Amino acid sequence: MFSADYHIHTSFSIDGEAPMEEMLLSAIDKGMNEIAFTDHVDYDPKYYPEPDYESYIPVFNKLKDKYKDKINIVFGVEIGLENQWADKINAITAKYPFDFIIGSSHCVLTKDLYFDRNEYFEKKTKEEAYSIYFEELYKNIQSCNDFNIYGHIDFVSRYGIYKDNSIKYKDYSDLIDKCLISLISKGKGIEINTSGFRYGINSTYPSLEILKRYRELGGEIITAGSDSHRPKDVADHIEHAYCMMKEAGFKYVSVFRNRKPEFIKL
Repeated sequence: MFSADYHIHTSFSIDGEAPMEEMLLSAIDKGMNEIAFTDHVDYDPKYYPEPDYESYIPVFNKLKDKYKDKINIVFGVEIGLENQWADKINAITAKYPFDFIIGSSHCVLTKDLYFDRNEYFEKKTKEEAYSIYFEELYKNIQSCNDFNIYGHIDFVSRYGIYKDNSIKYKDYSDLIDKCLISLISKGKGIEINTSGFRYGINSTYPSLEILKRYRELGGEIITAGSDSHRPKDVADHIEHAYCMMKEAGFKYVSVFRNRKPEFIKL
């Protein structure tokens, strides 16, 4: 069965823990047919500065050729989407030959959900904090057009400070639907991000409930990613993500070539 991990970070990301080749060898060892390296680019320099692509690209090309008979690797990037940085985002996506771009919301109103966790969540109810997150996510979809899929779309729940951080679709259905409908209308997809299993929530981002809603609304473009930063986490729970796709009604998983989705039967 075809299997791909489309969200992997290397030591070219400031938070990556292993060189590209180590992550690649782990994927081969775990039977992946294809992976996407998606190192971070965020435009607040305190957090995720742009990788050194002058060094990155030769390493990537060398490994792609070296292991071409064992695995296909895709040149990707994970860009932190904030509507005020739309021009910079468009500039970098035009500068390098990415095959695949994840757009993610790591910051909300300039507050990073990890580094500025207390500053963002304190003095906000859960409903307020999560509603603002989805409102800003919608603005990002409208203003930052140069991405292929939205990463961990309910990411805000990872860092909440509440007794119950989970997101129930019914509580934010209008906001979530608005985001999903906008993504679908623009030909964008979403990912199933399996990192929640490593963060103690025993679930994916998004939940099956949101995934089903995306499919009900007509969404077809879907990827699965471990969001791994170290070799042992590559391909983590990817098989589970593929089972979720089937349960939600998907017939195909997406891969990307030259920023265009191709569809492989599940």
